[in-house]
Amino acid sequence: MKVVVVDDSRLARLELTEQLSHISGASLVAEAANISQAKQQIETLKPDVVLLDINMPGGDGFTLQEQLDYLPQVIFVTAYDHYAVKSFEFNALDYLLKPVTLPRLQAAFDKLQPVSQNEQKLALHQQFFIKDGDHCFFVKLAEVICFEAMGNYTRVHLAQASPATYRSIGAIAQRLPADCFFSGKQKLDYKHPLY
Repeated sequence: MKVVVVDDSRLARLELTEQLSHISGASLVAEAANISQAKQQIETLKPDVVLLDINMPGGDGFTLQEQLDYLPQVIFVTAYDHYAVKSFEFNALDYLLKPVTLPRLQAAFDKLQPVSQNEQKLALHQQFFIKDGDHCFFVKLAEVICFEAMGNYTRVHLAQASPATYRSIGAIAQRLPADCFFSGKQKLDYKHPLY
């Protein structure tokens, strides 16, 4: 199981790296100290899981998730407990408070299961998070009218708003159930179940 550790603290990365050596099947493939490094390593190495700090220079762990085309399973590792609810809105596998103990890290890894692209697809009842400038949206997939490509961004058309997210339409299409959306010219439209 390939693991990437993302934390701006060198000591925190060292501690997690040492603990990972005791987790059966876990193999550290890279470390990153900031969002930019992390994005490059995750997209290149395609790890199974990322141990991800939240507060870092140049952006937070949530911003990183919004920018990724490849979506590994995420275990947040942070010193702050007030991000816990938000982390699960980003489909986090677990949320660990520093300092992390080996038994707690092992418990988080025990939740990991091999996940195929099909298993990662969103269901119509599931919510996802979009941050567009200062505005935040929690959207059920069934509320989406269509997704529209805008270069590296995708505009999400809803009944009352059309926020944009820094994700390519190709990355979004991989997460959508094929029986609910159809692809037009740079657009993914919702197939209404009554039609």
